[in-house]
Amino acid sequence: MALDQADIEQYEWRDGELQPKKEQEMSFLDHLEELRWHIIRSLIAITVGWIILFIFHNWYFNNIILGPASNDFIAYRWFCDLSQKIGAGDALCMTLPEFKIQAVNFAEQFITTIKMCFIGGFVIAFPYVFYEIWRFVAPGLYPEEQKITRGIVFICSALFLTGILFGFFIVAPFAINFLMGFTASPTVANNPTLDSFVLYMVMFTLPAGLIFELPIVVHFLAKMGLLTGATMRQYRRHAIVGILMVAAILTPPDVVTQFLIGIPLYILYEISIFVALRAEKKHQQSLE
Repeated sequence: MALDQADIEQYEWRDGELQPKKEQEMSFLDHLEELRWHIIRSLIAITVGWIILFIFHNWYFNNIILGPASNDFIAYRWFCDLSQKIGAGDALCMTLPEFKIQAVNFAEQFITTIKMCFIGGFVIAFPYVFYEIWRFVAPGLYPEEQKITRGIVFICSALFLTGILFGFFIVAPFAINFLMGFTASPTVANNPTLDSFVLYMVMFTLPAGLIFELPIVVHFLAKMGLLTGATMRQYRRHAIVGILMVAAILTPPDVVTQFLIGIPLYILYEISIFVALRAEKKHQQSLE
C-alpha cells in the first residue's frame, strides 16, 4: 500500500533504505514553550483551588485558618486525652487565654482572604503542580533514573501534605498557646492583627511541609554520591541537638512539648539515614 504525504514526512532515507526519522532534540525555545504550558496548567489548578476556597472563605477561615485560635480545636482535645492516657495528668492540656483577632488596616480582611485562599489553593493543588514539574523534568533523565524515581510524585506529595498536617495539628496549637499566653507586662493585652496571625500560621505549616521532604533530598544527594548514610550516622548527635533547637523554637519552653515535636523530626532523620544507605548501595552498584 502506498504511503500518503503525511506518512512520507515521518520517514527519511538512511543507510540505503527508508527508515523512521530520528527524534529531533528540542531547541531552547521549544523547552521554554513547553515549560510555559506546564506553568500555565499549574496556575490553572491553583486558581481553581483558590476560587473554591474563596467561595467558602467563611468556613475556610473559621475552621482552618483560625481553627487553632479556638479552645474547641480538635488537637487540644487530642493532646489532653493523650496526657491522661500516658499518666501525665494535665501536662498537655491547653486552654487559650481570651483574645480577639482584629483587622486594623483598610481592606485587611479582604486582602488577607485573597492571600490565604491562594496559599490554600497551592497546598490543595500541590500534587498536580509537582506532577507538571516532574513531566517537564523527567524526559531529561536516563531510563535508569526514570525507573528509580518512579512514584516520586506520590511520595513527595504525601510527605509535603503530611508535613502540613504536622504543622497544623501539632506545631500551631503549642506555638499559639505559648505566644498568646506570654505577656511582657500585665498592662499589655495580646490582641493580634489578622495579618500577623495568618503570617504565623503560614510559618507553622509550610516550612513543616518542606522539612518533611528531607528523605527525598537525602535520596538524591546519596544517589549523586554527595551524602552517605555513614556521614549521617556520624553526625547523628549534632542532628539531635539541631532537632531539639528547632523544637525549642517552635514550642513553649517545657520538656514535654519539645519532645513531642522533636520525636517525629528525629524519626524523619532516621528514615533519611535508611534512604541514604539504600541509595548509596544502588549508586555503588551502578559504578561497578
